[in-house]
Amino acid sequence: MSTKTLIYIAGPTGVGKTKTSIELAKALDTEIISCDSRQFYKELQIGTAAPSEKELAEVKHHFIHNKSVKESFTVSDFEKEAIETLNKLFKKNDTLIMVGGSGMYADAVMFGMDKFPDIPQEVRNQIQVFYQTHGLKGLQELLIEKDPKYYTRVDINNPVRLLRALEVSITSNKPYSSFLGKTETERDFVSKMIILHSPRTALYEKINARVDQMMAEGLEEEARNLIPFKNNTALRTVGYKELFPYFDGAYSLEHAVSEIKKNTRRYAKRQITWFKKYDNALCFPSDTPVKEISDLLQES
Repeated sequence: MSTKTLIYIAGPTGVGKTKTSIELAKALDTEIISCDSRQFYKELQIGTAAPSEKELAEVKHHFIHNKSVKESFTVSDFEKEAIETLNKLFKKNDTLIMVGGSGMYADAVMFGMDKFPDIPQEVRNQIQVFYQTHGLKGLQELLIEKDPKYYTRVDINNPVRLLRALEVSITSNKPYSSFLGKTETERDFVSKMIILHSPRTALYEKINARVDQMMAEGLEEEARNLIPFKNNTALRTVGYKELFPYFDGAYSLEHAVSEIKKNTRRYAKRQITWFKKYDNALCFPSDTPVKEISDLLQES
């Protein structure tokens, strides 16, 4: 059995994963891999709640602001680069920490990528035409019909994810969710999962306060500078996509901020649902002392 261990710290946005991961990394004298799919992009400094410069200086982090919104960086790309990085780091560390709320990216590292059918070009074209004629709402309704289970997990405001799920469902005539978690790749390390949780009311209050803080720090200006890239996959994300219609005059700034808060809360709810599938995870209240977490990890 491998003596190398990857500790994955999961939980909904706003629960306190960054703080816990840094404290645990310091206690274990190790480094951190981020699997937050929004924190990869160097242009998204404010709206992704990435670790601060002070926090980054406390512990060595990987995959924070290492990509540009101008380039494509898929789950598959991340899996490849993350495994290469882990292999290097495990040469000097017996334990490493991975942190982030992007469950699909974390699963790719821990278990490998699921195998999907090849999508015929005619199906891809068909779904694209459907999207152009029926819009995002049409994709959402079609996904409810084809795969209600995945609908509860996916970011329903992310057309890229919806299109992919529908392509697979239509090609295979099976729900997209039926392909998930079926393929497990043998890894040269053991994965242990920690899930942080917080009472829903307290979590939502923290999310709302954090959005206000982001606006105070200059999120509006950061998003305005990214208007040329607003259709890129990286910008179709909570905290940015709500501001672009405001810039176009579709609604007020107050409404945009309200939408960011609402969509962030919904995202947190979907994350909570996703993390319920980890049967062997250790679950802790977000304010649990790191020593208690560390002690239980050693026993598990």
